[in-house]
Amino acid sequence: MNIKFYSAMIERVIENIQKKVVGKRKELEMILATLFSEGHALLEGVPGVAKTLIAKCIAMSLGLDFKRVQATPDMLPSDVIGFMIFDAKESRFVFRRGPVFTNILFVDEINRAPPKTQAALLEAMQERQVTIEGVSYPLPRPFLVIATMNPIEVEGTFLLSEAQVDRFLAKVGIDYPSLGETVDILSNYEKISTLDDMTPVLTREDVLNMIRLTKSVYVEQNILKYIAAIVEATRSHRYVKLGASPRGAIALYLLSKAIALIRGRDYVIPDDVKYVAYAALSHRIILKGEARISNTTPRDVINDVLEKVESP
Repeated sequence: MNIKFYSAMIERVIENIQKKVVGKRKELEMILATLFSEGHALLEGVPGVAKTLIAKCIAMSLGLDFKRVQATPDMLPSDVIGFMIFDAKESRFVFRRGPVFTNILFVDEINRAPPKTQAALLEAMQERQVTIEGVSYPLPRPFLVIATMNPIEVEGTFLLSEAQVDRFLAKVGIDYPSLGETVDILSNYEKISTLDDMTPVLTREDVLNMIRLTKSVYVEQNILKYIAAIVEATRSHRYVKLGASPRGAIALYLLSKAIALIRGRDYVIPDDVKYVAYAALSHRIILKGEARISNTTPRDVINDVLEKVESP
């Protein structure tokens, strides 16, 4: 499998998505890198910044099945994973599959779902299967959960615990568009407001090939030590109460490999690690109370760490 060939195909995918999504180049790369790493992405942003549109366009451009779930406080685990129902014709119970049986599951405002439903979804993410009445049903491949959280609302929400948030390979912030991008959105609104003309650029088999290719990307020993040093530095930072765990190091490792593939290389360089550091680590750092007093954010901590840890 040719890395350069697939890198060019990824570029075509991003160009296809950007016909409907104005800007957001890095955000798109992070979500695609998460998919190729077989992880899951948590999107954080205020309403109206195209989180749902991004997820739909990615699924359509990759030729993957897509399902959307709107989380609500009364949502049950069965609303996501499925349930057993009695079939009168066959006189037996049969399993009715829920929306989790898809390639890309978009869970809007996951923090509105009650803890039991969150737990059921996160179990499916981790195990990539659903177990009902003692029988396990494998989920399709590839399988990517894109969940969103609204950072400004607290009414009717159930915050994910730190352990649950840690299960997401990447956290991607979706910010407001720039002034120029807002003008572009308004100028092309009629064109970008419909997805009827969106066509797939890749197939499901292409995506599986990219997942296999990502695993083959080489990471030199000095890069591994660099990743470990970055993670270690988050634990000893003056404003950090709890730093990144080994799972954070694994996220940094996997996303770096995927970004190298997107860049057309079969090896990782230090800039790849720096590029994915915020997405891999920001949701895995718990700050001390004094950090709020000095207005220090996880991004500030990561920037500080990247400046202090010597690059190979």
